[in-house]
Amino acid sequence: MSAQENPLNVIVFGAHPDDCDIDAGGTAILFSKMGHKVKFVSLTNGDAGHYAMGGGELAKIRIAEAKEAGKRFGVEYTVLDNHDGELMPTLENRLKVIREIRKWNADIVIAPRPNDYHPDHRYTGVLVQDAAYMVIVPNVAADTPPLKKNPVFLYSEDGFQKPSPFEPDIAVIIDDVFDQKIHAMAAHESQFFDWLPWTSGNLDKVPKDKKGRLEFLANWRSRKPNTATLECLKTWYGAKAANAKHAEGFEICEYGKQPSETEIKRLFPMLKKE
Repeated sequence: MSAQENPLNVIVFGAHPDDCDIDAGGTAILFSKMGHKVKFVSLTNGDAGHYAMGGGELAKIRIAEAKEAGKRFGVEYTVLDNHDGELMPTLENRLKVIREIRKWNADIVIAPRPNDYHPDHRYTGVLVQDAAYMVIVPNVAADTPPLKKNPVFLYSEDGFQKPSPFEPDIAVIIDDVFDQKIHAMAAHESQFFDWLPWTSGNLDKVPKDKKGRLEFLANWRSRKPNTATLECLKTWYGAKAANAKHAEGFEICEYGKQPSETEIKRLFPMLKKE
C-alpha cells in the first residue's frame, strides 16, 4: 500500500519556532516527499529570542517565519501561545500536548530529551514524556478522542553527556535533502542571521546577501555523524553509511511503544540498505 493510501502521521515538538527544524528537519522532508504527514509544534511563541525587540512584535515575526519554514519543509507548523523563557511543565500545557498528539493521530512523536541547557527545551521534553501514556487514557483531556494505540516516542539528538549521553536507536541519512533543510531553516531570519549569531558574538560574520547567508548557515549546521550515529547508520543502511555526510539521530523513549526492527523499518521507510 502506498504512503498516500496509508500515510504515517509524524509530529515533532520543539520549545521554540526553529527547534523542530534543527532537530528533525531533514527527516521531515524525507517523510513529506514520500507522501507522509508531518507536523511541527513549537510550545512557545519565541517572544524573547532577540536582542533588539521582544513581546508581541517579535512573536508575530517568529510565527510568520515558522509558517514560511513549514511551506519549505512541506509540513504543517503550529506555534502555541506560551511565552518564550517561561515554559513550565504544568497540567494545562501537558493537556495541550496530549491534544496535539491525538488530533494528529500520531504514529511517531519526536521531542528533545529533558536534559538541556535551556529550561524551555528541558520542559518540552518533560511535557512530551508526561503525555506519552496519557494519550491513550480516555478520561484525560476527554474533549479530544484518545488514541487507540500508543505512538512510538523518540528523542531528537543532542550532545549533552550528563546524566547520560544520547544513544541513537534510529539514524536517518539526510544528504539528499540537506540543502532543502538549510533553505527551510533560513526562513527563521531573526534567529539564524541575527539572534543566535549575536549570542555567540558572531553577528559581524553574517553575510548580507541571500546566497552568502545560505552558505553561512550550511557551514554552521554541517556536522559529520559522530561515532555513535555512524554505528547506528551502519545498522540501517549497511555500507552506504560510510559515505554519509549529514544525519539525524533518534533515541527510542521507554515510555511509548517499543518497536521491533520490522516496525522501525515500516515507520521509517527511508531506511534502506544498498
